[in-house]
Amino acid sequence: MKKNHFAVVLITSLFFLWGFALNLNPILIPHLKKACQLTDTQSAFIDSASYIAYFLLAIPAGKFMKRFGYKGGIVLGLLLFATGAFLFYPAAETRSYVFFLGALFIIASGLTFLETAANPYITVLGDPEGATQRLNFAQSFNGLASTLAPLLGGMFILSGETLSPEAQAAMNPAQLNTYFDHEASAVKLPFMIIGLVVLLIAIFLMRTPLPEIQDEEDMVDNNGSLFKQKNLVLGVVAQFFYVGAQVCVSSFFIRFSAQVAGIAEKSASMFLAGALFGFMAGRFIGTFLMKYISPSKLLAVYSLINVVLIIAAIVLHGKASVYALMGVEFFMSIMFPTIFSLSIRGLGSRMKEGSSFVIMAIVGGAVFPVLMGRVSDMTNIQTAYLVPGLCFLVVFYFALRNLNVKKVKIITAH
Repeated sequence: MKKNHFAVVLITSLFFLWGFALNLNPILIPHLKKACQLTDTQSAFIDSASYIAYFLLAIPAGKFMKRFGYKGGIVLGLLLFATGAFLFYPAAETRSYVFFLGALFIIASGLTFLETAANPYITVLGDPEGATQRLNFAQSFNGLASTLAPLLGGMFILSGETLSPEAQAAMNPAQLNTYFDHEASAVKLPFMIIGLVVLLIAIFLMRTPLPEIQDEEDMVDNNGSLFKQKNLVLGVVAQFFYVGAQVCVSSFFIRFSAQVAGIAEKSASMFLAGALFGFMAGRFIGTFLMKYISPSKLLAVYSLINVVLIIAAIVLHGKASVYALMGVEFFMSIMFPTIFSLSIRGLGSRMKEGSSFVIMAIVGGAVFPVLMGRVSDMTNIQTAYLVPGLCFLVVFYFALRNLNVKKVKIITAH
């Protein structure tokens, strides 16, 4: 049992790592939009490069872990993560948007392995009845990373200097090129540090024994198709829409704050950090509330509240609309881990395979921001927030379908 406790601590630290990486995207979007001169739609491909990896590699990650175990998947994920971070240096040197996207894709490939392994692994390291609560607790440290990433990214990456079209027109080509080079170079040191930290953790994990998983009970036919498991399929759909909503809300937050409330980018990054602090607090509070309220009921209530807050962000003006959007982060907090754990309940020895399908659904983060960017370019950023609002309705439907799900025993660890 003590060995399991150490494993829980170690695996929980991974939630912090990928949370930090993914939540730098809201900083990279406005930053690279300047450095590489992009439209809203083009800048949204930063999210697409990150999240498309989940769709392409989740099943290969599941198969890899079926052969080499959770530890093998985690170590490979960390090595890919570190490689992608190191590639930010040559990407900044060349100021190539395609190079940046490639580096982000490699980072996300590593994160895919980490999430495919860590999400189900944390659910089986302890009492089966506490699986959802345990996953929410681990995801709370993902929330902590979500708070720190925009805060530190805003301090060390964003320059706070955005040239107007008139100012750019007044500069000669050499001056303009120097400005863009300076903007692009701001990512070099932060990502080199991230790469070194992740590489050291990978080396540590290689030398650290982790408990193996013992399969106890299968609730599904090992030879049947997992697509026959209706709740798993519905969970995959709900996760697809939820991640799309989460990425949309966060990634366009700085742009939203600037256009709707006139908040400068550095100040907006502080607002975003505050919103993501609410996201972290929501994870801890949600974990506590699940002692008294079923996860599916809490999910239903939170998703409805978010629909209301999104509507408020669209119809209100000034900082009031920004505050409404900050509230959305709090009520998003429990959604990913709750949808995940409800989706894979009862899959027994097929949990790795089922988990990979739920992780694939993270590709929603690649699809919906581009759609939202397109709506923003056609109308305005405020109207574009209808996109995540509709996504939360799908999450609400999934929660309703799970209100009366019986508790089932999940795989346990030894």
